[in-house]
Amino acid sequence: RQSLGKTARQAAAWGLIFVGVIAGVGLWSDISRDVLPTRAMVTGEGQIEVPLANDGHYYLTLRLNDAPVRFMVDTGASAFVLSRDDAERAGLDPSTLSFLGRADTANGMVRTANARIDEVTLGDITDRNVRVSVNGGDMDGSLLGMSYLSRFEKVEIEGRKLVLTRWAGRIGFLDCPFVQTFTKNL
Repeated sequence: RQSLGKTARQAAAWGLIFVGVIAGVGLWSDISRDVLPTRAMVTGEGQIEVPLANDGHYYLTLRLNDAPVRFMVDTGASAFVLSRDDAERAGLDPSTLSFLGRADTANGMVRTANARIDEVTLGDITDRNVRVSVNGGDMDGSLLGMSYLSRFEKVEIEGRKLVLTRWAGRIGFLDCPFVQTFTKNL
């Protein structure tokens, strides 16, 4: 009789372990958001590490004129593209912009407006007078395209992270004060 009771307890323990493992696997996508790093980390002077999100994309939050704006990193986008909502958050008034440009997107052709952001900050990196494109169509979020990413010396994927490395000890051509002054009114 004691042997039967001991066997029943062990079977119950193994059953609970089995249920726990199945629950853990099933809930991993929800749990991993809390356990895995989800924010970009500044790892050294001019270097940013961005973890891969659960949906397979990389996301960064930049400060545009001191307002936080979340971007999806998109190496397939040529421009630094803001949604109307994010443009407003950064201090632009989309109703005053001229949507004269056109962009061919995955959702078809959209109207765009060129604008400038006085200050864009990512980690310890600050750029001034940055050209952006405001999307005139519906857009869930903003895209960090090549016009901004090209300010980095390296854009690399290492394992499950994106590593952005800024030009070490050199000023980028677009950051040159002469170029900033010349292009300010374009």
